[in-house]
Amino acid sequence: MKLVEKFFKKGSVYFEKGAKLHKLYYLWEAADTFFMTPGKATTGSVHVRDGLDLKRMMTFVMISLLPCILFGLYNVGYQSNVVLSGNGLHLIPGFRGELLNYFNITADPQNILFCFLHGATYFIPIFVVTLVVGIFWEVLFSSVRKEEVNEGFFVTAPLYALILPPTIPLWQVALGISFGVVIAKEVFGGTGMNFLNPALAARAFLFFAYPAEISGDLVWIAVDGHTGATALSQFAASGNSVYSFMDAFIGKIPGAIGETSAIACILGGIFLIVTKVGSYRIILSCIFGAMATSFMFNFIGSTTNHMFNIPAYYHLVYGGFMFGCVFMATDPVSGAQTLLGQYFYGLLIGVMVILVRVVNPAYPEGMMLSILFANVFAPLIDYFVIAANIKRRRNRCQTTA
Repeated sequence: MKLVEKFFKKGSVYFEKGAKLHKLYYLWEAADTFFMTPGKATTGSVHVRDGLDLKRMMTFVMISLLPCILFGLYNVGYQSNVVLSGNGLHLIPGFRGELLNYFNITADPQNILFCFLHGATYFIPIFVVTLVVGIFWEVLFSSVRKEEVNEGFFVTAPLYALILPPTIPLWQVALGISFGVVIAKEVFGGTGMNFLNPALAARAFLFFAYPAEISGDLVWIAVDGHTGATALSQFAASGNSVYSFMDAFIGKIPGAIGETSAIACILGGIFLIVTKVGSYRIILSCIFGAMATSFMFNFIGSTTNHMFNIPAYYHLVYGGFMFGCVFMATDPVSGAQTLLGQYFYGLLIGVMVILVRVVNPAYPEGMMLSILFANVFAPLIDYFVIAANIKRRRNRCQTTA
């Protein structure tokens, strides 16, 4: 660490005002902030301070995502290898195969390492494109505004990559993250000023602009021409699924790269709650709202809409519910800020996701749209909570007087 600190300390003179590389200062500062803790601290009695700075918060979120990332790599490779081996193919086709087969890595679904490495050939290019394009926009806006590059994007990048299908074209990855960073965040002033979750806004843009590549049966397993419907799609079409509750809980089902494993999301959620980065109020109220709404539809029943009859607890492990509940809904910027408001905010998401899944069986997911919908109403929820608190305190003061 001392060598890294010494490197950045010596190199900073070349990027100071008046130096030859001053125009690249914000790119240098971003790298400095990423590797080293900023040496500045807020002073004065008017500031509220604690040990959880922005960089540490983002680091904790990155750590909490590791279970989803690792299992996502494995599951993408596993689903693909199952299809290839089932068709009698042992060598992985395409340019990925040329790379992996050179190291004697075959389409063996029983080999965990082979599945992991095969899945990595899909996730890593998506993640790299997301990082390069996203950082370009971040540095560009920081340079124009003459502000430091914020660490927030280093969380947006993996979140965005994990909610994409493995077969999405890389040019669409770049287009989506450009929309998320520029339109959903930077035009409002950058991190802390946006009212929509940038990662979800980016995916929503792709969903409506290029639905063939972001939805449907052909996008969830990384084998060309293979149909791999998600569990929710199967249930909406036939009233049952070949994937059991335990399959979905573990995550060995088709789906977005990092969304399939409920247990991986739960592990990440526990870490966020323990470190006080994620709000347990949002998570619990989101689960409660989804369960209550699902139980209501189960009680009503339907002979024409199969989604009315899906068991309530299946909703928690199918689709992107658990990932969205843990990592997206708890975004401290776009979510509700007041403690009481967080309960209403999470409840709104839980109710909305079941309404979308059940009432609109043509779109059997709904978590993405529900969180974005709740993002819009989060300031209003906080406004009414604060107004109620002020009114209650005013009445209390009048009574005391």
